Amino acid sequence: MTIQLVLATHNAHKVEELRRILGPVLDGIELIGYDGPEPIEDGDTFEANALIKARAAAAHTGLPAIADDSGIAAAALGGAPGIHSARYAGTRSDADNVALLLQNLREVANRDAAFVCAAAFVSGDTEHVLRAEWEGTVLDQAVGGGGFGYDPVFKPAGLSVSAAELRPDEKNAISHRALAFARLMPIVREQLLQG
Repeated sequence: MTIQLVLATHNAHKVEELRRILGPVLDGIELIGYDGPEPIEDGDTFEANALIKARAAAAHTGLPAIADDSGIAAAALGGAPGIHSARYAGTRSDADNVALLLQNLREVANRDAAFVCAAAFVSGDTEHVLRAEWEGTVLDQAVGGGGFGYDPVFKPAGLSVSAAELRPDEKNAISHRALAFARLMPIVREQLLQG
């Protein structure tokens, strides 16, 4: 019997990316989309917002749910945009968000940044949330046509290309989201398949 697990996001890019990331570990678990109401993400951390989303999807569907909250944190900006990454420019436009980040870092020497992801699992009274970070720097301008969000201006540590220049399989092997869910999925599998 296949067990259903709800992916609590309306972000089509994230759904596609997570299905690729989780594909190999979903044996016996069917990852289904979420079409319920979007909760108000009023937490003050990535972890809090990930749990808000997972709780809302689990409550709406009656099924176990996973969710993540992620964004980019620039050291010179005190960790901003952080949990406000998706709406940093006020328009929810990736291009606008990237433009504002570049504007705010113009003439700033410290370009250190990290992509942060908190991945949450909620099933009944059981809740788990784990965090991962992908260190790197913010480039002076967007490079590459792949990925989404801040990928074109994020150069992962140890690489000479932006996250947007990586093939999806390359990115999904080392990204913040891949790391967070790699840590979370053994817990999810244990909880869902223990019976």
